[in-house]
Amino acid sequence: MLIFNRLTPTDETENMMESNEKKFLEELLITPSPTGFESQGQKVWKDYVTDFADDVEVDAYGSACARLNTSFDVVTVMLEAHCDEIGMIVQHITENGFIFVNKLGGSDSTIAKAKRVNIHTRDGVVAGVTGNTAIHLQDKRNGKGKQPAWKDIYVDIGASSREEALKMVQVGDPITYADEFDYLSDDILSGRALDNRIGGFMIAQVLRRLNERRDKLNVNVVALNSVQEEIGGYGARMMSYRIEPDLALVTDVTHATDTPGINQKQHGRVKLGEGPSLQHGGANHPKIVEYLEEVSDQHDIAIQHEATSIRTGTDTDSIYYQKTGIPSALISLPLRYMHSPVETTSLSDLEALVDLMTKSVLELNPDQTFQVL
Repeated sequence: MLIFNRLTPTDETENMMESNEKKFLEELLITPSPTGFESQGQKVWKDYVTDFADDVEVDAYGSACARLNTSFDVVTVMLEAHCDEIGMIVQHITENGFIFVNKLGGSDSTIAKAKRVNIHTRDGVVAGVTGNTAIHLQDKRNGKGKQPAWKDIYVDIGASSREEALKMVQVGDPITYADEFDYLSDDILSGRALDNRIGGFMIAQVLRRLNERRDKLNVNVVALNSVQEEIGGYGARMMSYRIEPDLALVTDVTHATDTPGINQKQHGRVKLGEGPSLQHGGANHPKIVEYLEEVSDQHDIAIQHEATSIRTGTDTDSIYYQKTGIPSALISLPLRYMHSPVETTSLSDLEALVDLMTKSVLELNPDQTFQVL
């Protein structure tokens, strides 16, 4: 597929990522993986990690894990991210051939109108647009128009009847926005589905770096790229129960709160370009968080901090309580405009997160445990 970026990455970006890593990231980002329909993106991830993992396993629902096996007598650390993205799904087709939709995951109906979309069918991709009544024709008697609900969102695929539309799509077909990605600067990447395809990229890079330093690795490592996080963390729940690691380092995106209109007193202070964020509280094991802080300080890796009230809102919540408990911690990548087609992040934050996770695993002891008492 030919990609037209408004800005071509410079040498600085190329130095941060080798060409094959950059190609892998871009392929992950443009491969649609709506929640519950993740197989195409998982094939991309699986093909990449197969080159350096000792073995790769896929469960019945499509979560994939890649292993580095050191010894039967040492602890196992699991690195986890989720592969699915938010989207829409075909719910109803009218007699005139218009397609009404519902959301997949936490999609935002307020930004759904006037967008180009792709409907993913068994026979291939069908292009469409979400309808938007021209401003000239909108009823303004009550002031500004109300925010649209999902029942108001429909897709136009150019069909003139239900029968014609059904030859192209069917109820239950998933839908994604047609947007891909742009490099906004040397450091800033923006696009659809950075949440959390970029997490799958990061754990793959950690696994690759650990494989290159086998002589320093004292533990077994499993990198898990889970399905269905956006609808409840079910993929992580299934696979962490199966793998039963001794500890888990989870990565996902977090809200960068450095743009206009965000109350930092309410949502905390997280800025793009100031490093990955560690969450404190909730599912996050305090001793692992403390360990990550020590590693970041020892290696001069900038980090930020967030407080968890009840839930992290990530797969960490699905992992830590499995069986007798899996000590877990979340390392988050700051992201602007989450759950939109223009999610935006920093490549330097990405590199810092990969570095922190890699060094944290390399410094684990073969019999490492984390206990609060």
